[in-house]
Amino acid sequence: MRNVISIALAFIGLIVGAGFATGQEMVQYFISFGTVGLWGTLIAGLMIAITGIVILQLGSYYLADEHQSVFRSATYTWVAWLLDIAVMITLFALGFVMLAGAGSTISQQFGGPSWIGSTIMVVLIIVTGLLDVEKVSKIIGGLTPFVILVVLVAFIYTMFHMPSDWSHLDQLAQQTEPPIRPWWLSAINYAGLDLILAVSMVLVIGGSYINPKDTGRGGLLGGAIFTILMLLSSITLFLNMDEIQGSSVPMLQIFQNMNGWASYLVVWVVYGMIYNTCIGMFYALGRRISVKDQSKFRVRYIVLCLVGYAISFVGFKVLMEYVYPVLGYLGAIMVVVLVASYLKDRPKISAETERRVRLRSLFLRSARSGRRLSRKERREVRAMLHASNIDEKQLRDTVREEVREELEEERDSTETDKE
Repeated sequence: MRNVISIALAFIGLIVGAGFATGQEMVQYFISFGTVGLWGTLIAGLMIAITGIVILQLGSYYLADEHQSVFRSATYTWVAWLLDIAVMITLFALGFVMLAGAGSTISQQFGGPSWIGSTIMVVLIIVTGLLDVEKVSKIIGGLTPFVILVVLVAFIYTMFHMPSDWSHLDQLAQQTEPPIRPWWLSAINYAGLDLILAVSMVLVIGGSYINPKDTGRGGLLGGAIFTILMLLSSITLFLNMDEIQGSSVPMLQIFQNMNGWASYLVVWVVYGMIYNTCIGMFYALGRRISVKDQSKFRVRYIVLCLVGYAISFVGFKVLMEYVYPVLGYLGAIMVVVLVASYLKDRPKISAETERRVRLRSLFLRSARSGRRLSRKERREVRAMLHASNIDEKQLRDTVREEVREELEEERDSTETDKE
């Protein structure tokens, strides 16, 4: 269950991103259609939850450490190549959009030029990006509860301070020009956007767990929570349209109007989610372009961050209006390809899941008892490794490493209890 919760939090952290935390995406993609846009949040949430399960399980099934290998295994070579290009463009584009968002957030709360917030952010992501993927995913998941808290507080406050007259809100909301029409296509585009920006890092996170069933459950839990968050956020923003109209960071504006000191706490939560998105985008892209030579990852990663920083000076809102719709359509195409591949290979994934659970059980029992596997068990292990879709040595080493980590956690827990 611990793995399921960790996966769910990391998934939410990647999907939520900065655009959601700021409220800007909710306003443009859903609230701009008025009350009917709230139904769009449900469509987008359902699409994200289902596809999240698929992506995480595919990542685990292929033990992915970058997205290209999964694309190549899941579809035709030329389709995989197109998806690979689309994802790399998305990762870079979203990265520099979020750097611009970091500048806008700090500028709106504290005043001053936006480059200050962007500069602090680029330094943070360069430093963090030099860590390993496990530490990065823990950082991403660790920040997620705070944005959940922000959405809940804003929603509860709004429920206790609901406007007496709603009649003008629908008309006021529709003064914002949506990037996509009609409302249902806007919902699909938004889901595609979220999924294509997160797919690379989600595959990597899924690939760090050997059991596809655990990753699927994590995706289901994360997708369900995210759908609820989207709905609560959309209702909150709609009921506060009088106050947030024209704001670059609508959620922060709500807290500024709610209580002065509260906004000083929320600004750092929003900034943290921008950080989440930035590190997810640039880290995954750096891993992808360095796949043939990981020794060059650090240099290439730093160069990507600095180039994105330079482009971010175009401005947050302008970049969102023009970049997001195109990326959303590319994401929708990617969803169709991955879901089709998953449905085709579902029996193989189920069989592989059973093999890995059995392998882990045998290795864990052997490690706990301190005895070697029996001759019969060793034959069984060899047969399962040979039948796996993963290289035998890679799978053996991965399972052993997971067992070793679990035993270390058990020892640490036992020592803590004794103290």
